[in-house]
Amino acid sequence: MDYIKAFIVGGIICVIGQLLIDKTKLMSGRILVLFVTLGAALHGIGLYEPIVKFAGAGATVPLPGFGYALAKGAIEEVEKVGLRGAFTGGLKATAAGITAAIVFAYLSALIFNPKAKE
Repeated sequence: MDYIKAFIVGGIICVIGQLLIDKTKLMSGRILVLFVTLGAALHGIGLYEPIVKFAGAGATVPLPGFGYALAKGAIEEVEKVGLRGAFTGGLKATAAGITAAIVFAYLSALIFNPKAKE
């Protein structure tokens, strides 16, 4: 049942993104920023945590999940070390994911022949 919940919630997030691409003039980069910001804002007002508890990876893997992780890390770090944590907490919370993205992108570039889009 966990897989079904994750699939449904992740699918809904993707459908929202696709609708934004198809029905608005927003460019992909702006939609990315919108999703990350919404994830952080929804966590800040307490609405994203129940979604994460319900859907697990279906809510944490898409882009709003990255915003959620940034906000959650910043909030936790502020509680531990004070205002300085607002700047360091998000980076600590997302460091593994960012590092993995960089490493896998580098390995892909080594294995495959990257070309500029024409």
